[in-house]
Amino acid sequence: MKRTNTSFTQWRKSSYSGGESGQCVEVAQASALVGIRDSKNPQAGHLTVDRAAFAALVSQVKSGDLNL
Repeated sequence: MKRTNTSFTQWRKSSYSGGESGQCVEVAQASALVGIRDSKNPQAGHLTVDRAAFAALVSQVKSGDLNL
């Protein structure tokens, strides 16, 4: 795993999350990277992936290929 010093300034939640349960992830974009973090514990850090990997993840979630 590679550590990056990318600074993400605008984190957002999906409009599908509703916000009531507190079990959400937040995402932020910076250049060619996407940050992903736990909305309940943003101080714990974040994962950083490239846009292609993030798009593939979103596609798999939407299609139901992942058991989440």
